[in-house]
Amino acid sequence: MQTFHTIAELRAALKIERLQDKSITFVPTMGNLHDGHMSLIRRATEEGDVVVSSIFVNPMQFSANEDLERYPKTLEEDKRVLEANGCHYLFAPDALEMYPDGKRSQTQIEVMGLSDILCGASRPGHFVGVATVVTKLFNIVQPDCAIFGNKDFQQLKVIEDMVRDLSSNVRIIGVDTARNDDGLAMSSRNGYLTEEERRIAPAMYQTLLWAKEALLANRASHEDIREQAQQKLEAAGFRRDYFEIRAQNNLQTPSEEEKRLVILAAAHLGSARLIDNLRVELA
Repeated sequence: MQTFHTIAELRAALKIERLQDKSITFVPTMGNLHDGHMSLIRRATEEGDVVVSSIFVNPMQFSANEDLERYPKTLEEDKRVLEANGCHYLFAPDALEMYPDGKRSQTQIEVMGLSDILCGASRPGHFVGVATVVTKLFNIVQPDCAIFGNKDFQQLKVIEDMVRDLSSNVRIIGVDTARNDDGLAMSSRNGYLTEEERRIAPAMYQTLLWAKEALLANRASHEDIREQAQQKLEAAGFRRDYFEIRAQNNLQTPSEEEKRLVILAAAHLGSARLIDNLRVELA
């Protein structure tokens, strides 16, 4: 695996690959990699000839009161596991390389209708930062396809809509959420949990499963399911952010006739903010 820190170096290397008519698959990350990320890399090896990953902790998607400075940076270990799982090129730029005039002077991309709801309401500006940096990375790498995890379901929808709206030629693939044996979705932010919080954390997935069963059995209204789920999470030790049932295609409040739903949860546990989701297909 070769590692590049500048746009020019990466573009030069990938130009040679394209001249040999090789397809390029891309997995963007913020580093501190875990088995969930590796499932994306392994999928990427199945989808293209050349696998490119990036590690960039994007300051544009963090607000002033969030954890940018303490976000874990484990570049050397990340490089080792990327290479072991089949990555060919790693792009690891610094903020100056990505935002030479500073993030405040950067042209921004906003996906209307998706960027200010759910996690976007809790983290204003977050999805503008995501859409902007992913657009830049797509322009730098010019991949044939890009791989993302379904755990960040709203992020995946933002990127899918952005690609469609901007007529991008990148094929987007979502990969099922990687989970620990107790059901907790794998996340870099799980590292913020204390031992006791880590014991509590799987309650989010268990609550999603309960809500899915309630929807399938038509046991209660969406409003009642949402509120009961919030109460279950709070009883377990979480501080509420949101628990919502939305339409899969646009993340809007679903009509009674909507059959393809997604349950999305976000809650605070200690210093960590955890998110998860489950899709539901009604008969």
